[in-house]
Amino acid sequence: MAFNKITTDLLDQIKIIIGAPNVFTDEESLNTYSHDETEDLKYYPEVVVKPTDAAAISALLKLCNEHHIPVTPRGGGTGLSGAALPVYGGVLLSMEKFKAIIEIDTENLQATVEPGVITEDFINAVGEHGLLYPVDPSSKGSCFIGGNVAHGSGGPRVVKYGTIREYILNLEVVLPTGEIIWTGANTLKYASGYNLTQMMIGSEGTLAVVTKIVTKLVPKPQQSVLMLASFGENEKACAAVSAIFRAGIVPSALEFMERKGVEWVIKFDDIKFDLKDDVNAFLLIEFDGDDMDSIFKDCEKVNLVLEQFECSEVLFADTAQQKEDLWRMRRTMAESVKSNSVYKEEDTVVPRAALPKLINGIKEIGSRYGFESVCYGHAGDGNLHINIIKAGMSDEDWKNKLKDGIVEIFELTSALGGTISGEHGIGLVQKEFMPIKYSQINLNLMRGIKGVFDPNGILNPGKIF
Repeated sequence: MAFNKITTDLLDQIKIIIGAPNVFTDEESLNTYSHDETEDLKYYPEVVVKPTDAAAISALLKLCNEHHIPVTPRGGGTGLSGAALPVYGGVLLSMEKFKAIIEIDTENLQATVEPGVITEDFINAVGEHGLLYPVDPSSKGSCFIGGNVAHGSGGPRVVKYGTIREYILNLEVVLPTGEIIWTGANTLKYASGYNLTQMMIGSEGTLAVVTKIVTKLVPKPQQSVLMLASFGENEKACAAVSAIFRAGIVPSALEFMERKGVEWVIKFDDIKFDLKDDVNAFLLIEFDGDDMDSIFKDCEKVNLVLEQFECSEVLFADTAQQKEDLWRMRRTMAESVKSNSVYKEEDTVVPRAALPKLINGIKEIGSRYGFESVCYGHAGDGNLHINIIKAGMSDEDWKNKLKDGIVEIFELTSALGGTISGEHGIGLVQKEFMPIKYSQINLNLMRGIKGVFDPNGILNPGKIF
């Protein structure tokens, strides 16, 4: 792609549009916004801007579109696919000042929020009204809700409540050519032409810049029970997952954790946990609702299912602190792995019943290529995160052969009916693998959609395709 550099004159115009105090070209700022949580990647913008309203973004995009200047939108910088990296330089558009919760509509069970609101802050705010926004990624304490929309992010509780796609009703967006539109309506049903709202979700900032988000909310359950089931084999734990749902049981969360991940969490996060020698895998199972008798009946049913898969022990978290410790163990697993070793994280998703074949295949591929893996994830959705650990691989093999192993993992995932990302997105680092899952017809259709929204290709270029 051919883009122009930002001249002194253009920079002066950007300062007029955004306001000089919100425009940054100093070395520290450019370095801060040159990376996200994707491993070992840095791309420097020419300028960082922090607008405060949609009108300023509109004027900025009109200017950049006219002069062919690339613009990279950025949320909280917690992404793992490199989607917020300014690979062509240009303007880094930070949404961090869009942090207002505009309205919590308790009558219609909806909220209107700006994209720079931290997800956990939003969850807590609606919780004070007895309501629940159930999309809760592991990074919920630092990620922005706008970034969640852009990536189609998930979390543990979407297994019961549904994905983010079911909670975004309407979006105010600024198109790359500067127009400001609403994508849909604040209604639970929508059958009025193409659904532009759904098109924006997961588009990773390549089609438009989101400036307002209307979400659906649900009543907040008053009770919950958390169980930790132990297994001697990964395969047995994974096989139990689909059996739980086939038995007519729907937990509010169902997470898989491999032993090595728990070991590293205990070391990294100083969590006190008695890890028995014969345990190699865990399922973290949560039930919620308003009737404890009904919740306990579900617990009894799931216990019967777990027994069929040689579950060795089931622990119940009796106190709020015990629940918090178990959830912290799961939520800090990625950070713990990252702190211990050179690694690369992949985000696969398959139909639930295919999880045993997927995890067995991952281990077999790793043994052939010489890497270890630590697997965990939202098993109730069939979503398995794979942390590939350098371990015994030489620097040369890590650099030159690892990609072949990842290709085999994605080929296996696709063969099992899955796809190459469940919630982390494609961004920069996964785009080369897209042809494993999608034909050129699919990819050309996506490119065509991109071209309609962004004819000059200025918005988050170099991502997805």
